Amino acid sequence: MADLLLPGVTATRVRTPRLVQNVLQVEAADSGEVVLFVHGNVSSSLFWQQPMLALAGTGRIRPLAVDLRGYGDSDPLPVDARRGVRDWADDLAALVETLGLDRVHLVGWSMGAAVVLQHLLDAPQRVASVALVAPVSPYGFGGTAGPEGRRLSEDGAGSGGGAANPEFVAALARGDTSAEHPTSPRSILRAFYVAPGALPLDPQLEDIFVAAMLSTRTGEDHYPGDTAPSDAWPGLAPGGRGVLNTMAPTVLDLSGITEVDGKPPVLWIRGDADAIVSDSSVFDLAQLGALGAVPGWPGAELCPPQPMVTQTRAVLDRYAAAGGAYREVVLAGVGHSPHVERPDEFVGALLQHLDVPTEQPANLT
Repeated sequence: MADLLLPGVTATRVRTPRLVQNVLQVEAADSGEVVLFVHGNVSSSLFWQQPMLALAGTGRIRPLAVDLRGYGDSDPLPVDARRGVRDWADDLAALVETLGLDRVHLVGWSMGAAVVLQHLLDAPQRVASVALVAPVSPYGFGGTAGPEGRRLSEDGAGSGGGAANPEFVAALARGDTSAEHPTSPRSILRAFYVAPGALPLDPQLEDIFVAAMLSTRTGEDHYPGDTAPSDAWPGLAPGGRGVLNTMAPTVLDLSGITEVDGKPPVLWIRGDADAIVSDSSVFDLAQLGALGAVPGWPGAELCPPQPMVTQTRAVLDRYAAAGGAYREVVLAGVGHSPHVERPDEFVGALLQHLDVPTEQPANLT
């Protein structure tokens, strides 16, 4: 893994009572407020290196980034999707305990935002603040409608392991590093993880990001998970194992954050060109049905696309109305990875959120 680390970043495998987790840290930052970064699906802690180095440069922050189980260099234990994202949230809690941390600032990207919010639900007293980066909806991914996250069918049809592109899964499994096919990890990175043309010019960084994606374990216990038949369109319901099933609306509902005590401040940062998490996500089977890409779509009245951004805003508005506070930062022309596409603006927004006095961070682009 050493050749995938930027200068100044080190990796340590930390044994907790649950598993061994890989944790990135910055050599020069061994004190200060702890900011713990949690990556999203089909990625790893390697995506966080640039903002980690920038935060460490303030001299007041100790940035850490963890690989979730089944990703990066952490143990590839199976994911029990019947618990929603709690396997990962419990792993996170065990890591915080093992490292002897009191309260941490949490930054979660995409699926990692769900892990962060689950930890907030479980242990609010240990969360100093929350930053949600292009977060999955509090009601999961697929199979819901309306700002309230109304389930389209009782069995969660339209979400879960059956929603994955099998060609992309196969490319991950064989370690495809090319850009020859539209479903290769590198092609998906360029087309969907970022807005088209938004990748950094340094080819080393792109190779690091592709390596992070390829660290994803595949199969029924990992990505994408298993599936079950359904009488509802599109004929597939979530199973009980693996990654995508953790975000099915049958098992994931994070809207309870509106009721936690001592609500920490929340930063919500996203791009307005995000094709993965949006109110018209091209990874949502209902949206694909509306576009004619998945046959048999029963129409918008019965199966509308999931309004993911609207759902997040509705929950955060209730969070604020109940005594919390959040700030939404929208970056124009940015896709699903603000920390990769606009690292300077991302770090600036995060520093303001953390309320850490510092000089202007160095240019990262």
